[in-house]
Amino acid sequence: MVFFRTLARIPVLMASLALFTLMVMTFSDVIMRSAFNAPIEAATELTRMLMAIMVFSVMPVMSARGEHIAVDLLDGLFTNPVVARIKDALVYLACGAMLFLPAERVMVLAERARSYGDVTEYLAIPQFYIGWFIAIMAFVTAVMLILRGLAALFAPKLLES
Repeated sequence: MVFFRTLARIPVLMASLALFTLMVMTFSDVIMRSAFNAPIEAATELTRMLMAIMVFSVMPVMSARGEHIAVDLLDGLFTNPVVARIKDALVYLACGAMLFLPAERVMVLAERARSYGDVTEYLAIPQFYIGWFIAIMAFVTAVMLILRGLAALFAPKLLES
């Protein structure tokens, strides 16, 4: 368990660095735009990439920990703990299975961008890198959701920590 907790810190650190970079870049862009009438030209494309890194790097960690946003409109109907656990497991399994389709589609689009040689406008960064990152993290998230669903069904004690 210690190994996995340590391993989970890597994407969280990556998201933290992306957020910090985004904050510094936004601050610098505002100062440069206001004081010197010279905005950072690549700010828009960097913002897009950093936002993708922030969101998709922590998705597997949040899903594995069960820390994602959940709307509990029907929880009142599932007062029995066993039934509630089964419901949660089925939701995790369904969400994990459904996430494979968009992950696969993003991989196809990333490969298309690679084959076309698509690059960002200002920095000429190949666009398929961020597509691959999104797809890989979506696949990892899908696996984490499925594992969490299976754990909820067959080993609920694992989820109590």
